[in-house]
Amino acid sequence: MKVLHVIPSVSPIRGGPSQAVLEMVRSLRALGVEAAIATTDDDGPNTLNVSTHEWITYYDVPVRFFSRFSPDIGSIREFAFSNTLTAWLRQNVESYDLIHVHAIFSYPSTIAMTIARKRQVPYIVRPLGQLCKWSLQQSALKKQLYLKLLERANLNHSQGLHLTSEQEKDEAAKLHLSCASFVVPHGLDFAPTLQNARQRLRLQLGLPEDEKIILFLSRLHPKKGLDYLIAALSKLTMYPFTFVLAGSGELDYETEVRSLLKKSDLETRTLLPGFVTGETKDLLLQGADLYALTSHSENFGVAVLEALAAGLPAIVTPGVALSEEMQRHQIGYICELNESVIATTLENCLKNPEAAASMGKRAQQFALEHYTWERNADTLIATYRAVLNGCAIRQYAESDNASYSHL
Repeated sequence: MKVLHVIPSVSPIRGGPSQAVLEMVRSLRALGVEAAIATTDDDGPNTLNVSTHEWITYYDVPVRFFSRFSPDIGSIREFAFSNTLTAWLRQNVESYDLIHVHAIFSYPSTIAMTIARKRQVPYIVRPLGQLCKWSLQQSALKKQLYLKLLERANLNHSQGLHLTSEQEKDEAAKLHLSCASFVVPHGLDFAPTLQNARQRLRLQLGLPEDEKIILFLSRLHPKKGLDYLIAALSKLTMYPFTFVLAGSGELDYETEVRSLLKKSDLETRTLLPGFVTGETKDLLLQGADLYALTSHSENFGVAVLEALAAGLPAIVTPGVALSEEMQRHQIGYICELNESVIATTLENCLKNPEAAASMGKRAQQFALEHYTWERNADTLIATYRAVLNGCAIRQYAESDNASYSHL
């Protein structure tokens, strides 16, 4: 089975979706699928230092990069237009059994769906939460026009929408698309356990051994609700804690976040390490005391899953799709997107560290049992086969995923 995954970017700064497609393809290949990725050299305001003329191995998977049009106008640059990707897809799309498209409202994804549709190559689409209410409300007029002119037809002609949570599926259903849909959650490559992570982290950050660390680790973006989290933390300055705000985003928004910290008198007790990877990231997740993501909307929440897998007690809002699963199995703290409610939840965790730690251990065990890429890759392969055999993907996916009904 030969499957091409198309996504606008696999840059680490693009967060969970870029990380997920690399891990997904790696797991599919381990199970015998000839999977590969076509993408652009997008790296936010910059471009990745990669070859755009040949297949290369990138994070252990075959990736074909193409040059992204990079004007000074941010909105155009973000669209990731690439004429070389277009030409390559026209020449090569029919050599694949199936196209797995990731993202919508972006040139690489739209052109991949359009070409596959015209060449009658089956394709499925993972919309990355962009069909959720909050996302559709951002630049609403532009997205409504885009849907009407291009994307609705592309989605309706797909063999199915790959959604990562029941919450995302419910929101997408409100658009009344005619295509099938199925849910396969993200998996996770579990990080190795670091010895003495708590002590090592405090030593590295120059903090006292008993200092509480509250961690935010995600892409810096207005939808993450940092204004609510910062306001909540400002109510708790009577408690000794350090806020580690790890992530990067657009320069204007980073400046706005720094301003919020200063106005909230949190500037001196906040550390901003920027975008982190590797052992630095693992050390933060394994050495912190609490993780918080008070987001307006997350179709899944890869960073939350990473925190749970590290045994880190997590506080999230209902906009995070994983919140329903966390609440059902009592493996995390769910609170309204309200600064007072967030502050109360944080305070309870700070005052009851043993209960929070116990919550983290339960969450870690649950993540290890249910969120592996190997398990989810099996389900994806079954779905691919259903598509290629002409089966009804909705009925097939629901039947095949019976054991996944709790995910």
